[in-house]
Amino acid sequence: MSKRLAAIPILAALITGCANKPLPYDAWWLGFGAPNYMEVWIETADVVDVQGHLFTRAMSGTSAIQTPPDNQGDPRGWTKRPGSGKGKFVYGADLPKTIYVRWQSIAEPQVYRVLIDIPESVRTEMVKGERAYCMAREIWKTDYRKGVVIHLAPGGIAKVWVSGPCLEAIEVGRFEGEVVTAGPRAEYGNNHYMIDLDPESKAYIKKFGIPFDSW
Repeated sequence: MSKRLAAIPILAALITGCANKPLPYDAWWLGFGAPNYMEVWIETADVVDVQGHLFTRAMSGTSAIQTPPDNQGDPRGWTKRPGSGKGKFVYGADLPKTIYVRWQSIAEPQVYRVLIDIPESVRTEMVKGERAYCMAREIWKTDYRKGVVIHLAPGGIAKVWVSGPCLEAIEVGRFEGEVVTAGPRAEYGNNHYMIDLDPESKAYIKKFGIPFDSW
């Protein structure tokens, strides 16, 4: 176990009591996606903001994913437009400093965890207003990249972007997680994964396998 990942359970002790700096929006979004057919279950996504406040289980559950029938989807590589993913708004938090994710890669199956550092340069982009044209509403507005979008792939790979509803996404980076040898969390039962693969996912993986090298 890496020392950085092992330190996550004690991050609650880092709460500083400092007041949050005002943001130009009420909350930022934490969203998740996965490549076609490569289903995941997020056990927990914990956030530490720049003030040192810890937000446990800021997100959990399934991610956004597409499973087209008849093997019509393509899970290889990363999308150019990640969208907002499936997730939640993180209320009461300042900008994110570190995000810890522990998830079940149902396609394999395997359990992984990863620690994602959000650089200051990215946080600057999250509060920089930009004039943008919103196609859905057909209006011009000042928009912000107030969404952190994380895509999780087999092999423990996480790809991260920041995005706004009307702005192009900016890539944060690619992160490699580590295997959780203990398997699914104890409260889920011994070696019990939370979901089963959809029939479409099973059919794709049975025919083509998992394209590990594409991520």
